[in-house]
Amino acid sequence: MPSPFPGMNPYLEQPAIWQEFHSRLIVAIADELGPKLRPKYRAAVEKRVYEDAGNDLTFIGRPDTTVFQAMPDVASVPPLLATSTSGTMIAEPVMVEVPMPEEIQERYLEVRDVTTGEVVTTLELISPSNKRSGRGRLRYEEKRLAVLGSRTHLIEVDLIRAFNPLPIRGNMPSSLYRILISRAEQRPLAALYPFNLPDSIPVVPVPLKPENPDLWVDLQQLLHQVYDRAAYDLEINYTQDPISPLSDQAREWVDALLNQKGLR
Repeated sequence: MPSPFPGMNPYLEQPAIWQEFHSRLIVAIADELGPKLRPKYRAAVEKRVYEDAGNDLTFIGRPDTTVFQAMPDVASVPPLLATSTSGTMIAEPVMVEVPMPEEIQERYLEVRDVTTGEVVTTLELISPSNKRSGRGRLRYEEKRLAVLGSRTHLIEVDLIRAFNPLPIRGNMPSSLYRILISRAEQRPLAALYPFNLPDSIPVVPVPLKPENPDLWVDLQQLLHQVYDRAAYDLEINYTQDPISPLSDQAREWVDALLNQKGLR
């Protein structure tokens, strides 16, 4: 069964699903490109691992993320006192939770020249940890700058609505989702594909070396295939709103679509 959405499915952004979906889509892209790249290139799936302690716990990536209650005003909390064996009044502590480091694993794709091992193109599927303020974003922005300062093409696929978009110069069109194609020979210019919930995910080019024509990837078709193979229709509860909040206009559109599909 394909996804009920014509473009990106906002329910795939929820933490119980995103990490698995991210990995499956990267592998699906690599499998799609692999036969077309032969014999000069190959698609390699790489992994970046680091620890992070993000403040936005709803996007850590685990389905059992703890939800913290708002802390009351300090002045309104009465001291908890107990009596020691010597008769002295001592304070009882209030138990709290502290942020714990979480191992973040992010997969990305590299198109490599088989003869030289040169990385010709890097494809990144942006994760919440890449956009949320903190170590994950800083690490990703460092890698991004390194790629942009090299002769490697960069494809950046952002299917996450939450948090601030990654920086570009100039006026960026307002959109929920975006794909950036930065060709080494065109920098600092790059092609930006903005799109929203009602839009299909654009078919995007994969640039190679100058003597070879672009390959094209239909990300929308691959998303439907991943959705079907992973049986996400059995996992997602469409009677509830997506975890990352929608605007009133987007919520009305989602509600009408899901009603039309018989999912609400």
